[in-house]
Amino acid sequence: MKLEPDQSGDYVLEPRFLAQRLSIEEHELQRRMRLGLVTSRVECGIDGDKGLKRLTVRNRNSVWRAIVDADNRIVSEESFELEQAAAAAN
Repeated sequence: MKLEPDQSGDYVLEPRFLAQRLSIEEHELQRRMRLGLVTSRVECGIDGDKGLKRLTVRNRNSVWRAIVDADNRIVSEESFELEQAAAAAN
């Protein structure tokens, strides 16, 4: 899938796409976004990952993370719950 950045370079994701990945209803995701309860981060790759970006979106304990290449295509993605990730690390 190809993502389209807006004029400021930020990625704009379709609510339906993101809601599916966060296992939440679309209208509830939009409500939480309006309330500022959904956070996102974009990190640019360095060294061997130069040209890649990592997008992370978090809603409570649900996380969706994607790696995007220089052509703005998702090359990998994962969805997980923070509680599960912490338990797996122990």
